[in-house]
Amino acid sequence: MFTETLTRRVSRSSLLNLLTGPHGIDRYTELVDPTWTQGQARARIVDVRRQTPRSVTMTLQPNRAFTGFRAGQHINVSVEIDGRRRTRCYSPANAEGSALLEITVGRHDGGLVSTYLCDHARPGMVVGLDSVAGDFVLPDARPSRILFVSGGSGITPVLSMLRTLHAEGFPGEIAFVHYARSAAEACYRRELEAIPGVRVLHGYSRDTAGSDLDGRFGPAHLGAAMPDPEAVFVCGPAALIESVRGAFPQAVSESFVPPNFAAPTDTAGGSISFTASGIEVVDDGRPLLAQAEAAGLSPESGCRMGICHSCTRFKSSGAVRNLITGTVSTADCEDIQICVTAAVGDIAIDL
Repeated sequence: MFTETLTRRVSRSSLLNLLTGPHGIDRYTELVDPTWTQGQARARIVDVRRQTPRSVTMTLQPNRAFTGFRAGQHINVSVEIDGRRRTRCYSPANAEGSALLEITVGRHDGGLVSTYLCDHARPGMVVGLDSVAGDFVLPDARPSRILFVSGGSGITPVLSMLRTLHAEGFPGEIAFVHYARSAAEACYRRELEAIPGVRVLHGYSRDTAGSDLDGRFGPAHLGAAMPDPEAVFVCGPAALIESVRGAFPQAVSESFVPPNFAAPTDTAGGSISFTASGIEVVDDGRPLLAQAEAAGLSPESGCRMGICHSCTRFKSSGAVRNLITGTVSTADCEDIQICVTAAVGDIAIDL
């Protein structure tokens, strides 16, 4: 019976796509409602909260094309700004399996998408969802004593983990340390304090009123939160992650802060050919995305740190270096992430 029903649904869908070709049924149903799509995951914002002066928390209702995520993973969220689709990756803060998604976006100085959402997010707005990914997740065998550490907007993936454990009725011990500029900018402060059985400590770096901890993370903070934890999960700025891993080398970490790539002083001076635009520039050693933008091009990009893959482009020839791993690839006809890739000699990119 199940096989027969599934076959009938697939056949119906195939027939509709055939009758509405070449664009497919999605092109027509989205005219009625932008979330009525079978092949593209989208979500409608159903609630907006501005719980701090520098953030916005959005509750999203995804369509059926969205297949879910694991606590700690990130999602590419796309929004249209001035007629162009802009993509950034964000980690939902809700527990696994929730019908709705909750995403909190912190305002970054100079950040195009974060500033737009903080200022303009409203109920009814539709955003795109794509590319659920990330290895920053809880293990299937839950540790018995867990310490969560977060800084700024890095709170969302670890809060998702905490909410998931709470929904499961986790019987172990949990401590949560969150760092922010001040109590006014500490997202989810009241919710964290209300969760039973969780030791919560806050550290404030600018306005220290109400801070539970002095200064930045160090061994003393680890001892105050949970001495000898079985597992530590940390998300936030690179400096915070480095400090936590210095005290607990086994910590599982993730950072959404784009790395700074220093341009080498001894570049080969090769030629970068953007073939689809007919533009050619002399390589200056910076990531290919930066050089494309400097040449007047506007390639789609998101995280600018090799996570979201929205900047992936086709390289038809030449050698390139991955600026994160240092790996050099000489293969022709391959896809590369131009935000974290630099040229090694002459290259040609379909851009």
